[in-house]
Formats: sequence, structure tokens, C-alpha cells
Amino acid sequence: MDPTCPSECIYNLIPSDLKEPSQPPRYISIFKATVKDDMQKTKTAMKTMGPAKVEVPSPKDFLKKHSKEKTLPPIKKFDRNMPKKPAVPLRTDHPVMGIQSEKNFINTNAADVIMGVAKKPKPIYVDKRTGDKHDLEASGLVPKYINKKDYGVTPEYICKRNEEIKKAQEEYDHYIQENLKKAAMKRVSDEEREAILQGLKKNWEEVHKEFQSLSVFIDSIPKKIRKQSLEEEMKQLEHYIGVIEKHKIIYIANK
Repeated sequence: MDPTCPSECIYNLIPSDLKEPSQPPRYISIFKATVKDDMQKTKTAMKTMGPAKVEVPSPKDFLKKHSKEKTLPPIKKFDRNMPKKPAVPLRTDHPVMGIQSEKNFINTNAADVIMGVAKKPKPIYVDKRTGDKHDLEASGLVPKYINKKDYGVTPEYICKRNEEIKKAQEEYDHYIQENLKKAAMKRVSDEEREAILQGLKKNWEEVHKEFQSLSVFIDSIPKKIRKQSLEEEMKQLEHYIGVIEKHKIIYIANK
């Protein structure tokens, strides 16, 4: 019994020798050691996250003095049998002097000028008051193309092409004329027109007479169909008669 609790406390009713139930042991995988060893094999100490980096240079490989200077080519071995350059003239040596030519340069130059063709001055033109000079040949002011023999003459290839175009046009025109003759329109004469008109009117009178002979009471389907067909035939004949009476000149296309 707890001495701090009064005698009437409810906790005094619990037996003192009752023990709390013990918890079951924690589950430990049998592969724990194997997984731990595998992780230690693939893990690198002090490795940063992210992609692999280039190895940092060693502090011992620092930039040294004159390390980037260009190196001289290797010294060639001296050979005494190599050909030597010509010797430098001595201080006491003097050039050959006193050589004179018998040619008379004055007379020669005068004869060349007299016998030579005079050089024509280059044609130029000046377009400003300041005296700016330009070549006249390339300016387009010299009429050199109109002096040619074939100036204004049509080239041969253009003449040939024009002939081919003309021939093709003539063949096309001939083809069109033949087609027009085949499909030419024939004019109906006045006698034929009058005969056609009278024939249509006669046909209309016959149809109208047959229409008038129908029974008064149309009480069957065949009678209705017969009446409708006669009415349509009369309308068609009236249309043809009106067209022919309206137009005095009629053309018929040849088949």
C-alpha cells in the first residue's frame, strides 16, 4: 500500500504483486549485416553530392617560373665539312673602274623618239568645274556599239524561236477552225420554223382534245396520273411554242 495515498484511495484496491505485461521483442532482419556491408562498399568517404568532379590538382604542381616560355630548338652539331659562304671582300680590295661604253645614249634616245609612234592621249572627260577627270571609254558616252556591223540586227536564235512560235500558232488556229466547222451552228429557215411551229400547235390541240375527253369525276389513281401527265405535256408544248414565236432566228448545233 502506498503510504502517500489515503486509506480510502481506489489504487489501494489493486494488488501490489501484479506485474505489467512485457512487450514482445523488436523485429530485426537477418539481412541487416549484409545490407550494411554492401552500403559501406559503395560509399566513398567525404564525397560531395551531384555529378562527379574533376580531380583537384595537387598543391605540389604549382605554376613555376619560366614554365610557359618557349623552348629553343636543340643545338645542331657543328660539321667542318659543310659548304662555307663567300668571303667578305677585304678592306684593301677596290672595284674594277675605268670601263667605258662606246654607245651614244643621246643619239640612240633621239632616234627612238623620232622613229617611234606617237602615243595617243587617253580620252577623258571632266564633269565638274573642279577638274575631276574620268575615263571616257568606260563612261558610256562613246557610241561604239552603234558602229558595229551587227548593230540592230535580230539574232539568229530569236528569229528561229519566232518562226517556231508562229508555226505553233498557225497549227493551233487550224485546229480551232476545224473544231468550229465541226460544231458549226445551222440556221433554221423560215419555212422550217413555220412547219415546226404548226406541228407543235397541232400536237397541243391533240393533247388538249384528249384532256377534254377525260371524265368529270376523277375518282381513281390511274385517272389522276393520266390527268397529270396530260397537263405536263401541254405545259411543255406551250413552252416550246412560246420560245419559237418569240425568236424569229433560230440556230441548231450540228452533232
